[in-house]
Amino acid sequence: MTAKSAAPAGPLHGVRIIDLTQYVLGPYATQTLGDLGADVIKIEEPSGDRQRGQGKAPKSQTMGPLFVALNRNKRSVAIDLKSEAGKRALQKIVRRGDVFIHNMRPEAMRRLGFSYQDVAAIKPDIIYVEAVGYGSGGAYNGRQAFDDLIQAASGACDLLPLYDGDPALRPLPSIIADKTCGLFAVIATLAALQHKARTGEGQFVEVPMLETFTGFIQAEHIWGKTYPDVPGKFGHPTTITPHRRPYKTRDGFIVVLPASREGSVKFLELGGIANAYESERFLSAADGKARVNVYYDMMREAAARHTTEEWMALCAEHHIPAMRANEMTTLFEDPHLKSVGFFEEREIAGEGRYVAMRPGLKFSKTPCSIRLDPPPIGAHTDEVLAEPN
Repeated sequence: MTAKSAAPAGPLHGVRIIDLTQYVLGPYATQTLGDLGADVIKIEEPSGDRQRGQGKAPKSQTMGPLFVALNRNKRSVAIDLKSEAGKRALQKIVRRGDVFIHNMRPEAMRRLGFSYQDVAAIKPDIIYVEAVGYGSGGAYNGRQAFDDLIQAASGACDLLPLYDGDPALRPLPSIIADKTCGLFAVIATLAALQHKARTGEGQFVEVPMLETFTGFIQAEHIWGKTYPDVPGKFGHPTTITPHRRPYKTRDGFIVVLPASREGSVKFLELGGIANAYESERFLSAADGKARVNVYYDMMREAAARHTTEEWMALCAEHHIPAMRANEMTTLFEDPHLKSVGFFEEREIAGEGRYVAMRPGLKFSKTPCSIRLDPPPIGAHTDEVLAEPN
């Protein structure tokens, strides 16, 4: 069994989520709902979630790092849905559920006997959330979808070329489509719960990855193509400039975004470059683009004058927006993250210590919390199935 804490109930306390998700999108969504206080029942095959075996764990082969990062605040029920006994077990669990969520292909759920129509026949007011790659009625409907495929189709792979000039299409180095769409699945679930609270009605909810992620990632980058009759280019100018990167300090890195020309002047002055905008190097630049390049050269030179900690103090004193740029090796030591206890060392029974990232949301009456550590396969099967209808 996993460790249980006596943490206070979150805002979704009393809501039961039946979770038939794997990979990243679904588990990220259901973990978020669990962090908010929902009782998440994770339905797994007897062999467990496929993410369990990826990466190293201290003792078992079923607690890989990504699984641990995405599956706290859940109870695991291991049943074989291809067996009649497994189907009956899930039907029993459905009768006590508020939300049924999956990210399998719809035809697979129909074959198992748990389509929306099947589940609604058991629990008419169920909220049935179906995360799919491509929306129903579209040309790609029914095709398999993974993060890289959605990044490709959404145009996200063409963003780094806009930034660095390398024409090779590349995905962003994050499972960002899955996680973004997972958050939209949370938003959709909360909206459907609100509707149910008002009317008593459940409903079918579709979360299509391509449509959802394209709207998210391209919101600013449609830019010059917003008006068909006005010539323009894709790409929001301030997000794709190659100058958009941290500056090297004497001992680390910092990002500085002066809110005004006065802020830039003060930063450059603090970095040993006085009267920057009146200097010969700035005024003698050939054109506006050249002046921009000179400005950023001066900003880099100024940044190297002090340590990161010195800059943090100076920028706070002079009201210049700035923040240290953590490297992966310094992230655990970030003063703010340490002071709020964001990284929490916990223990999985039978596995060992692990690092958890606490929920960032704060509620004055119903705080989020980590109530359950990631569960072993089927750790709660008997407990859940013994609960009354």
